[in-house]
Amino acid sequence: QIVKLKAFQPFASHEDALANINDVAEGVMNDSLRNFLEQNLPRVKPNKKAKFRLGVQDRGIGSAIQGGLLFPCETSETVNEVVRGIRMHIATFVSQLGGGMLRQAQLGLGHSYSRAKVKFNVNRSDNMIIQAICLLDQLDKDLNTFSMRLREWYSWHFPELFNIVQDNYVYARLATFIQNRSTLSDPEKVAGLAEIVMDEDKAAAIVQAARVSMGMDMNELDMINITNFTERLVRLAEFRRELHEYLTSKMATVAPNLAKLI
Repeated sequence: QIVKLKAFQPFASHEDALANINDVAEGVMNDSLRNFLEQNLPRVKPNKKAKFRLGVQDRGIGSAIQGGLLFPCETSETVNEVVRGIRMHIATFVSQLGGGMLRQAQLGLGHSYSRAKVKFNVNRSDNMIIQAICLLDQLDKDLNTFSMRLREWYSWHFPELFNIVQDNYVYARLATFIQNRSTLSDPEKVAGLAEIVMDEDKAAAIVQAARVSMGMDMNELDMINITNFTERLVRLAEFRRELHEYLTSKMATVAPNLAKLI
């Protein structure tokens, strides 16, 4: 036996273990680790050479220990092999970790640590950009499909509108606003049309087309279903615009040069 147990300090709780592993990953020596090392290792005076070396696997935490406590730290393949052997035979040194307890604790801590890294990693803003781009592509496909379905459906009632209005979003808003074409004789409706299409001549053309339309009449239930569909389509198109604005602002923050080129 070339290794002997000098000291062992279990974590006080699952939260304490997670906090410590996060500190180690960030190269931070917290108070718990500082107190443990000071209690179990000889104090090193400034400008004096230590009579021991502390084996540490992580260079970041090793630098923090050496800078804060003046303990000489070593990170090498030999240290890695010694630590690997200790992990393999840890139940021999600490009997409480036998019987599968260590593996269970490692599994739970590993899951918590991974979730925290995924959730709080501020350096991975590109994940949000990737998801936004994928969603934007899917929305474009869905909006195109839904718009074609709306045009085909509403054209049974008002077929002339199909050729007058080319923009799918404007067409959906008009279908929601007009509903039954016979109501376009109302002056307030005409003003609303002009506001949606932003063209008084086109609004007048829609009113004229409604008067001589060859479309079939629809009962109230059919019109309610068309209106419900168009309202959802309009909201989806508006969400798509908001998502595009979000993506643009995100790209300007993460990759401003690429955003300018695109």
